[in-house]
Amino acid sequence: MEIKKPAVAGTLESSDCQVTVEPGNGKVDFSLESAVIHQFGNQIKKVTLETLKDLGVDNVRISIVDKGALDCTIKARIEGAVFRAVDQYDNIPWGGAVR
Repeated sequence: MEIKKPAVAGTLESSDCQVTVEPGNGKVDFSLESAVIHQFGNQIKKVTLETLKDLGVDNVRISIVDKGALDCTIKARIEGAVFRAVDQYDNIPWGGAVR
């Protein structure tokens, strides 16, 4: 999947995260802002990279502002941002593309 335009999903509320995706420079460029980065930063990065791989995205700049989101929430926010960034609004395989 090729990212066509910047897109955002999620909020900055407690137990959520805000994911921003933009067209990349030939690789996955990952940035994370989180109060729990020392405890869960590696897990958040792992979930992010796995989700992007499952979606077939390998050229993206992705930024996550985490407010204590669970893995399933992170996956859902990434999925939502990616589908918005590729202009796919119909026949979205929610949960089907990411397992």
